[in-house]
Amino acid sequence: MNDMSGAKSINEALEAHALDLSYRERSVLRGVSVSVRPGEIVAVIGANGAGKSTLLKTMAGLVVPTSGRVTLRGRAIGDIDRGEFCREVAYLPQERAVHWPMTVRQLVALGRLPHRARLAPLAREDMRAVDRAMEAMDVSFLAERPANELSGGELSRVLLARALAQEASFLIADEPSTGLDPAHSLTLFTQLVRLAGQKRGVIVALHDLSIAARFCDTVLMLQCGGTLARGAPEEVLTPEHLAQGFGVKAVVGKLGGHPVVMAAEPLNPSDAGAATRGPVKSLV
Repeated sequence: MNDMSGAKSINEALEAHALDLSYRERSVLRGVSVSVRPGEIVAVIGANGAGKSTLLKTMAGLVVPTSGRVTLRGRAIGDIDRGEFCREVAYLPQERAVHWPMTVRQLVALGRLPHRARLAPLAREDMRAVDRAMEAMDVSFLAERPANELSGGELSRVLLARALAQEASFLIADEPSTGLDPAHSLTLFTQLVRLAGQKRGVIVALHDLSIAARFCDTVLMLQCGGTLARGAPEEVLTPEHLAQGFGVKAVVGKLGGHPVVMAAEPLNPSDAGAATRGPVKSLV
């Protein structure tokens, strides 16, 4: 499992420290800690309602925790100028909606806003960043199409391109492969591996456990807002953890040299260890 105590790593990382968060007396996060270092891809997994999206929103500075804090290179994110923070951290929400008839190129170019003075036109480097992002997500051919006329999968790729165009040091993405066909899902994670190779940090919420096993360096499994397990994929994605965290009997193995995690059948709540309710039995 990852050691979160190294001073050098903490100073370079985007980190959540013992986050607690409640909505109207309902506990949503309970003591959750996670670190995203440059060059690392972290997957956040868990059953519906486990707290994945809330954790990512909190790390993006969109939600203020009840207690605990989020730091970027050792600085509390609340102390960082918002423009500076947006140049350092890109956020892709789970919601995929565009209500204005702007073109795909115009939408992707919004990712360059943190790098531009207010009302300034796109500079040459901005345009190059937009072109690179659209090419990476295979949406260049859609450049002049109205974004509100795209299919769900096309729009998902365009919004991913917008996040990539930001060229931030850290990318926070909530279920980025939702709506993508298998080829584009693999293309996406190939791009995320490329970003990690450029010493950028990536944290993603995922439901595709095989993708998490194949492409991610660290997996954080949440249950009822708390940490059930955290570590390397092979440490976390075990039949025992999946039974407790998801309430399923799972098969974990390899196919064609790639890791595969398959839910074989649901378990009775008593067998699953109360996967989505009740107190967390931390396995960290």
